[in-house]
Amino acid sequence: MKFNLRDKYLSAPRYARYLIATDYNKVRAKHLYTANIRLSQAFHPVLSQFEVVLRNSLNTVLTSHFADPDWIIHQKTGFMKHHSLKHSHYFLKTCVEKTETKLIRKGISVTSGKIIADQTFGFWLAFFLSHHYSLVGGQPIHLFPYKPSAENRASIHDKLHTIKNFRNRVNHCEPLCFSAINIDCTYALHIKTKIYDLVQWVNPTLVSFFEEIDNIEGKIKKVDNL
Repeated sequence: MKFNLRDKYLSAPRYARYLIATDYNKVRAKHLYTANIRLSQAFHPVLSQFEVVLRNSLNTVLTSHFADPDWIIHQKTGFMKHHSLKHSHYFLKTCVEKTETKLIRKGISVTSGKIIADQTFGFWLAFFLSHHYSLVGGQPIHLFPYKPSAENRASIHDKLHTIKNFRNRVNHCEPLCFSAINIDCTYALHIKTKIYDLVQWVNPTLVSFFEEIDNIEGKIKKVDNL
C-alpha cells in the first residue's frame, strides 16, 4: 500500500506505533503491521473455539442444574428476574429478550439453541460474577472439573475477562505485538497460555484439538524476526 493511502485509510496515528518500533524504517514498519494482522488472524480460530467450548459447557451444566433443556427461555421468569439483579439492569434477561426480538423480527422460530448461539462472550462471562453465580448455586465452576484446587470463581472470572478483552483487541485490529514502544509478543503468549489452561481444566483431551488449529507461535516468530 502506498504511504499516502496508508495514512488516509489506516490513519497516521495508528501506524505511528509501528514506525516508532522499527526506528522509522518504512519497509520494516509495513512488514510489522502485516505480521500483526497475521498474528490476529492466527488467534481467531483458537479464541472462537474456546468461546464455543465455554458456551456449550456452561449450557450443559445449567441444563443439568435446572433439569430443563430450555432453561435459557424459562429462566427469564426465574433467577434472571431476581430483585438482586436490578442494579445490573437484569443483564442476562435483557440479552435473551433482545435475541428473541431479533429472531421474531426476522421471522425465525425462537428456540433455545438459537438463543444460546447468539449470546456474546460477555453473557457467559457474567455467570462468573458473584451476583449471577450465587443465583445458580455456584454451578458454573463445575464446567472446570480438572481445575487446580486453588482456582475459584473470582480467579476464573479474571482469566475469562482478560481473554475477552484480548479477543476484543483482536476483533478491532489492535496491535498485539508491542510492550510499550518495543516489539514484544509476550502478552499474546500469556493469553494463549491462559486459554490452554482453561481448556485443559474443562477436559484435557480437548487440548489436542486446539493444537491442531493453532498457528500462533509461528506467527509470533515472524514478528520476532523482523
